[in-house]
Amino acid sequence: MSSLELRNRDRAIEELRIFLKKIFVEPEIISHSLAITRDLIDEENADAIIAQKISDTTNVKIPTEHSDADKLFLQVLREVVRDEKAMY
Repeated sequence: MSSLELRNRDRAIEELRIFLKKIFVEPEIISHSLAITRDLIDEENADAIIAQKISDTTNVKIPTEHSDADKLFLQVLREVVRDEKAMY
């Protein structure tokens, strides 16, 4: 693994660590983020719209240029919502 890849991995891990701390302090962030995702998952450019709405309504700030950690968070939200839909 190159030093650039290691730095990128370490940065993503640090971002996820900070995010986890936020949701431990404010666990309602998850249910709120899932509700936003349920409402917007089928929109064109859904990731950008979901990220903006989460940023506007929580203390989780997702920049326009999504980092690897941001992309992972949005991907997990979509997966959870799709899994919910598949169960019903």
